[in-house]
Amino acid sequence: MEELIIIGAGPCGLSAAVEAKRRGFNPLVIEKGCLLQSVYGFPVHMKFFSTPELLEIGGVPFISTGEKPNRLEALKYYRGVAKAYDLRIHLYEKVTGIDREGENFVVRTETSAGKQHYVTPRVVVATGYYDTPNRMDIPGEELSKVHHYYKDGHPYYGLDALVIGGKNSAVDAALDLYHAGAKVTMAYRRGAFPNSVKAWVKPVIESAIEKGWITMHWNTVVREIRENEVLLEQEGNLFTLKNDVVFAMTGYRPQTGMLEKLGVGLDPKTGVPIHDPETMETEVPGLYIAGVIVAGNDANSIFIENGRFHGGKIVAHIEKEMRATTS
Repeated sequence: MEELIIIGAGPCGLSAAVEAKRRGFNPLVIEKGCLLQSVYGFPVHMKFFSTPELLEIGGVPFISTGEKPNRLEALKYYRGVAKAYDLRIHLYEKVTGIDREGENFVVRTETSAGKQHYVTPRVVVATGYYDTPNRMDIPGEELSKVHHYYKDGHPYYGLDALVIGGKNSAVDAALDLYHAGAKVTMAYRRGAFPNSVKAWVKPVIESAIEKGWITMHWNTVVREIRENEVLLEQEGNLFTLKNDVVFAMTGYRPQTGMLEKLGVGLDPKTGVPIHDPETMETEVPGLYIAGVIVAGNDANSIFIENGRFHGGKIVAHIEKEMRATTS
């Protein structure tokens, strides 16, 4: 019997585990990939919005060489926190299902060695959203040259690259591709960049477009992706562009299937799982949510800097429930 299981070893899942460990629990963290799988998947040269102190968990100082830490520094920092608190983390173990049996949950998992299951009265789902990209559902999206994640620009030197989108991930990818020597075109369904684009990056991308370094097609949607070209539509007019690689930076969505199967409802407008924001407990007693999954359809409303506090609320509620049970 495990006293607490946390699904997801991203920053918010680790934060919940640290808070539990600090208060005398010994949680088990289960992660289907590597430690910090989502952060590891970020672009190689990415810098965070936040300053280091806003990313700290467990009272461990985050030391960065710059005003805003980069991906490599974040990976190193959170590894250090996991080690400092001696967290129990099962990596490369995928949760395939959660069932309710009486007062407990049965968490079923699978690894390369086979299937496993754990019994626990409490589960925290901190699975984030980065694993499920928003698909465009257009012909050609399944081609191998189409990517929903961006890592590094070097392999695309000299190629005709199309970046779809106009938010931070698209802007960062376009600039990095340009600096790596790709011929970059952007297509965005709106007529301007949103205010959410990082303040220190927005003038850079606007300057690159103005100077012709990056070609921008505003009010444009992609209708089809072909082997050597793409078909776009701008305000009713169809046209094609020569193309070698496509980065569809169209955002991501949370995976809520396991929660729904257990009886957790979703807000019909926001997609947010129904929960108590003071305790992070869902409609199902003992089942909690933490991190970006709390944001529903608006992933930009929850970041590490506010999701890191969910663990404290959860553990405080668990302690309160345990005291009520034993009194």
